[in-house]
Amino acid sequence: MTEMLIFWAFAIVSVGCAVNLVVQRHPINGAISLIGVMGSLAVLYLQLGAEFIAAVQVIVYAGAIMVLFVFVIMLLNAEAEQRTGRSAVVRIIGFPSLAALLLLVGMLIRRLAPAPESVRFGDFMGGTAENIGRSLFTGYLLPFEVTSALILVAIIGAIVLAHKEID
Repeated sequence: MTEMLIFWAFAIVSVGCAVNLVVQRHPINGAISLIGVMGSLAVLYLQLGAEFIAAVQVIVYAGAIMVLFVFVIMLLNAEAEQRTGRSAVVRIIGFPSLAALLLLVGMLIRRLAPAPESVRFGDFMGGTAENIGRSLFTGYLLPFEVTSALILVAIIGAIVLAHKEID
């Protein structure tokens, strides 16, 4: 019973922070919401018995990547978005259309997806450093290297854009 309460509490925190991330107008507040999502996901990983993945989630994503995001936001001097007036059509049709789309997608997933087994907390044994390292550096080496190159290109692009703005 305690595991379910912890799961639901952190699942609600994660979804709430994710919604807040999308709704925020200021990029720094959005980055802080993303840290909330990453932290609550780490707790969910801990519940599943993947301690190493939870530690990496906190150290790499909530720590290093978010610091990088905040530095890039500060380097680009991003300000809060300006509020624009929405048309009446968006206000009248937007939310009912979104609700219908979510209902349709939910029904399709429920109908097409197989019935899942119930999750037993702590039964997952594949989250050790040895298993992840072996997978990462054998079967997933190319995507790992491509991702690191993509991050490097994004950092260089942000620096170039910021440098043009300074001149």
